Amino acid sequence: MNRFKTSKYKNSTPKIPKKDGWIANVRGASFSSQGKHIKSSCSLVAFNTDQAGGGMVGLSSVNAASDGKWTVTQISCHADLVTDLDFSPFDDYLLATCSADETVKLWRVCDPDQDQCSNAEVTLSPADGRLEVVLFHPAASGLLAVASVRGLQVWDVTRDAALTVLEQHEDQLQGLAWKEDGSLLASSCKDKKLRLFDLRAQPSAVQCVQGHQANRDSRVLWVKDDSLLTTGFNQMRQQEVRLWDSRKLSSSLSSLSLATSNATLMPLFDPDSGLLIVSGNGESVIDCFEVNSSEPFLSQVSHCLTDLSTRGVALVPKLALDVSCCEVLRLLQLTDNFIVPISYQVPRKAGQDFHADLYPDTVGHTLAMTAEDWWKGENKQVERVSLHPSKRPKPATPSAQETKPKDLPHGKSKEEASSSSSPLSTPSSSAAPSRSPSSTSGLSSGFLPSPSQSSRAIHSMLGPSSKFRHIQGTVLHRDTHITNLRGLHLTTPGECDGFCANGERVAVPLAIAGGQIAVFELSQPGKLPDTALPTIQNSVNVADFCWDPFDTHKLVVAGDDAKIRVWQIPKGGLMETLTEPECVLRGHTEKIYSIKFHPHASSLLASSSYDLTVRLWSLETGEEVKRLSGHQDQIFGMAWSPDGKLLATVCKDGKVRLYDPRKSTLPIQEGPGPEGHRGARVVWVCDGKYLLVSGFDSRSERQLYLFSAESLASGSVASVPADVSPSTLIPFYDLDTSVLILTGKGDTRVYTYEIVPEAPYFMECSSFHSSEPHKGLCFLPKTECDVRDVEVARAVRLGKTTIEPVAFRVPRVKKEFFQDDVFPETAVWWEASLTAAAWLSGSNGQHRKISLRPKDMMPVSEAPKEAPVRKYLPSSVYLEEKTDEQKKEELLSAMVAKLGNREDPLPQSSYEGVDEDEWDD
Repeated sequence: MNRFKTSKYKNSTPKIPKKDGWIANVRGASFSSQGKHIKSSCSLVAFNTDQAGGGMVGLSSVNAASDGKWTVTQISCHADLVTDLDFSPFDDYLLATCSADETVKLWRVCDPDQDQCSNAEVTLSPADGRLEVVLFHPAASGLLAVASVRGLQVWDVTRDAALTVLEQHEDQLQGLAWKEDGSLLASSCKDKKLRLFDLRAQPSAVQCVQGHQANRDSRVLWVKDDSLLTTGFNQMRQQEVRLWDSRKLSSSLSSLSLATSNATLMPLFDPDSGLLIVSGNGESVIDCFEVNSSEPFLSQVSHCLTDLSTRGVALVPKLALDVSCCEVLRLLQLTDNFIVPISYQVPRKAGQDFHADLYPDTVGHTLAMTAEDWWKGENKQVERVSLHPSKRPKPATPSAQETKPKDLPHGKSKEEASSSSSPLSTPSSSAAPSRSPSSTSGLSSGFLPSPSQSSRAIHSMLGPSSKFRHIQGTVLHRDTHITNLRGLHLTTPGECDGFCANGERVAVPLAIAGGQIAVFELSQPGKLPDTALPTIQNSVNVADFCWDPFDTHKLVVAGDDAKIRVWQIPKGGLMETLTEPECVLRGHTEKIYSIKFHPHASSLLASSSYDLTVRLWSLETGEEVKRLSGHQDQIFGMAWSPDGKLLATVCKDGKVRLYDPRKSTLPIQEGPGPEGHRGARVVWVCDGKYLLVSGFDSRSERQLYLFSAESLASGSVASVPADVSPSTLIPFYDLDTSVLILTGKGDTRVYTYEIVPEAPYFMECSSFHSSEPHKGLCFLPKTECDVRDVEVARAVRLGKTTIEPVAFRVPRVKKEFFQDDVFPETAVWWEASLTAAAWLSGSNGQHRKISLRPKDMMPVSEAPKEAPVRKYLPSSVYLEEKTDEQKKEELLSAMVAKLGNREDPLPQSSYEGVDEDEWDD
């Protein structure tokens, strides 16, 4: 979403009615198929049932009767399981069904309180085995896309044979979707491929690319403009949503990992609002996202927990919504025994004016073209209509002139046999829907504001913007990668970062008995040999490990046996297996959570343990020097303040604590922390004035909290939601730029914020997305950054088999100058400022600072100023009060200027004409 544009739907709230507002007497289908289990028109709801072996379809009305109750009836449709169903977009009472009995049938249904017709109006036999999906064309009449296990056909229901038969898929076809104008058809398949068909051009796919990594159930639908959205699973067995540009399917625009679950995701999209509904089959969670045309492409709107498990979901068409209460979506949740209507409403004053900004013109019921016109190459979209109550078209009702079909070929009705009208025309199509005119508002002078004026107005409304808002993460060239990593340990404890790196080398745990750790030199990229590599044999499973910030050869490892081992890596790297540590720290009585080095004092280490203590160690003496207490539950994370005086912890008991270890073994401050108990991390920001905690809220959604270090008891001063994922976001904070970078284990997205000490506190910047899940990121010293390319941070990313450097750059125009506004003098934190003994005795140290400016670069602040070139008239020209005559004269002058010289030849005058005899053809 554009950060200067606040979404009007971001506060949409799902409202679940009480049980007496549910549609009862429903026996939702429990069988598995690739199709939809429920579908809605403006008037009716059709759904699969378990009755008659699944060969029946249940039917109810969208709205309750005058007594507040719903009537539910069943129609016997097929001799075998009904696998999919769909309502015509032009007729609320025309229903298509497909079945395992290898047929497609079209039904003229009635309101549930009336007698239903027992015979289908049309029966089609594609002769391609069990049918899985049936889908009406969105713009042309009488067209159906029909999918079998691997086959795909398009039928004109007035013909005796398929209009076209497309190329067979290589495995089970799982998802199918028409583009809004019906020009293209997209499919997802068990072979992990996403295909795009232009079926009027060729029977084979015009594009075929790798989709989701897992071959489990996937779905596809069209969203905004030329964008596609797919749901499936990634390699980590997590539910995944991906966004694609259909014009360039080589890679997805964005991906979002959800929960680890076996449930197939069922996506629904509303093109008018851009809202996406995602629900898992068999789950009780319904997520709502907003699909944007720019970063972030997917932003979460709501996370709804329902009382019952979901069997299927459907959206009620926009023409049936209650605009008086600002209802922007209505979702129908099919469960085992009920259909639950869930209304998504924007909190506004209801029942007064029509909120036109919430309700753009929507797709009407008038077909755009005939099947024949479409097959000849026409592309048209359905005419849009207004949702304003006074302009809304009347709802369709069953025609009173319908007659029972008699002996017509292939089950076609009398209406279909007639050549004078379309066989599937809307009964009420004679009343053309109205179209509300669009209006454009400008300044009183009749001119639109200049870009500079708009920018200033937006800044004044939304506050300051971050200079890092367009930060870009880029994986560096493959020549810098370390590849062919094998046997990585991918299930380290939640308190561990997963791997650690310094400016020279990377340590990675291996899934080998004995807690072995591999060490790789960053100066030696390339493919690793297939043979065994020298390792550190820690003898027990690794709980956490980190490099000494002041000694790039010293690695400290905490184990499951409550001991901390200190290892010394030889110069030049690990040439042989190490079995004996330099020293072992003993004192904890239970397994250790995490370890952290002091930021200033050399050889001073803090560790937290299951024994609910935090202990400080001197590596010089190998002894415990302090023991901190006061925790009531598991310690999720801890962090030293930038000046090294204080230690902060976040705990499972929902508390954030602050210690001054040299003065007291008990916390000096304590305050409420995250409500969720799945994990948390803490880091100091804004020169030690605030604590940032990444954790979970009461609904297990990832959340970022900001606490004042001077007043923890008053709670968080600000918070922002992230997304829904089981892994804790691991934060990295750059002291120089105040940029916060976060990602979780198994994520594909890296979040970026600038943290400021006053409102709005969090300024969201561009995110970095990777094509595959990663184990995490470790950041390197600032001296590793390429300042000539405005690189503000350098990290290494651990993938499944690779270690890849990632550069975070800020786009700048004048790269020939040193960007001193984003590169202030940086602290040399890789050099100790005092010893552990000096710190314990009460001394405090401070890192020296250095400039990152190369000698041959001039600071941009000292660059010669260019003479400003005015691109637009000053704002006073537009803002000054003018008479009506002046406004009229300016408008006429502008029109004449656009027309130009009328004596110039028209463009069409230069075109070649057509010979007279050619007009006869």
